[in-house]
Amino acid sequence: MLAGLRGLLAALLVTTAVTWPGAGSAAAAPWTLTTAQRQAYLYYYAPLIFKRGDENNSQEGTDWLSNYDFDRDGNFADNRVNWRNVNQYVAGANTHWRIRPTLYTALIEYTENGVKNLVLLYHVYNAADKDFGDIHDWERIEIVVRGVTGTPGGAGENVAYATLTHHKDHVMRRTTDSTVKFMPTATGRHLLVWQADGSNVDPPSINTHGHELRFATTAWSTIAANLNGTGRAEVDINNGSEKNVHYVFAPEGSPAAVSTWGAQPITSANAPALASRLDNGTSTSWQQVKRATYELQDLADVIPTHWQYGNWSTHWLSSLSSDVLLESPVTNEAGQAEVATGLQRFYTASRDNGKSSLTDGREGILSKSWFYGAYSGEENADDISGSDDFGGYEGVGLDSYGRSRGAASGDYASHNAYWRQHDFFVHTGVVDTSDHREAGTWLTGEWYAAANGGFDGRWVQLFDDRP
Repeated sequence: MLAGLRGLLAALLVTTAVTWPGAGSAAAAPWTLTTAQRQAYLYYYAPLIFKRGDENNSQEGTDWLSNYDFDRDGNFADNRVNWRNVNQYVAGANTHWRIRPTLYTALIEYTENGVKNLVLLYHVYNAADKDFGDIHDWERIEIVVRGVTGTPGGAGENVAYATLTHHKDHVMRRTTDSTVKFMPTATGRHLLVWQADGSNVDPPSINTHGHELRFATTAWSTIAANLNGTGRAEVDINNGSEKNVHYVFAPEGSPAAVSTWGAQPITSANAPALASRLDNGTSTSWQQVKRATYELQDLADVIPTHWQYGNWSTHWLSSLSSDVLLESPVTNEAGQAEVATGLQRFYTASRDNGKSSLTDGREGILSKSWFYGAYSGEENADDISGSDDFGGYEGVGLDSYGRSRGAASGDYASHNAYWRQHDFFVHTGVVDTSDHREAGTWLTGEWYAAANGGFDGRWVQLFDDRP
């Protein structure tokens, strides 16, 4: 497959020089990746997720990752209620369900001074959170790859930084930091990430809880030497020490990672064998860790469910909304429009049919600042500050060049009024503690156009939905 991608890359290269409107202007020969290459990059750099479970007391399988439509009813608002019965699926009921552990993704492609770079977004989906008290847990991973050649892992390509959500904070690390580790294989370079179980915090202490993500800081060589042994399954994490591992979730599109772990898709037939059944404080051996595969789907699959002219009321409430000026439609895998151009409203308040209030107060993705890169990068995962105060939407959040998003797009009227579809801030990985200032750049002008070597995959569906 990688050899084929090299041929595709050669066919895509062109010789016409253009000026790219970025942080600086430089002559460049613009080119863009194919759909197959974008899929390949997303799988090549897809994270390896070590997860702790809390599944004793008849809660088997509750800490599996899942798909939005795991229960096959086309309704997100009953996910929390139905997920409470996943133990029955493990026991042989609800065989029509398809758990399909899924990370929802997007690939952003931009060219800067003749160099191709990628922002890879991975949304780790859990159907219920905080001891089943909340619905739709929104944890995500951002990885920036610079010097892209068209062949994943090609010469000169490097991962600049990664950002993990930690409840309301965004913990950012450059790959030169010793806390950032990867699993290298012939088919991928996978960031090592640890995820807590879905239990709530145990007061009065503040501990890892609620599906939070941390960088797994144990060297891959150490894990590899023990992954089929009888030693205790645990990894160190950033701003913490040893944490139990009950599950490993490997990306199905990286055959070497799947083979190394012997990971399997979760089915009704093997569900009993792939449920940990362990309390979060109970350790197990590496050879007993449950190993499952996950698939990639698109953030753009979720966007149409929020749209004001779609079936939004099935999944969401109107008490919160986000207005976005679309210059191009949201498209499906066949290139067909699912959301029209123009100023569009998206309803984003989580709907939970199992609550009398119908909501837990959570927000959908289009109300999340990270979707636009407009978050405040933090250094310390132990400070749950909720300090996502960059102010990108309001127009007060400036990049390293002193630009707001309105200055980058030329649309100052958008400040504190609506997002533009292609607003996006790319960080450098360096933490800037100044108020309303981040190290990085708002992507400028028509950076997203193929003529400028760009592609904004937040609005484009790449992966087959497998209905």
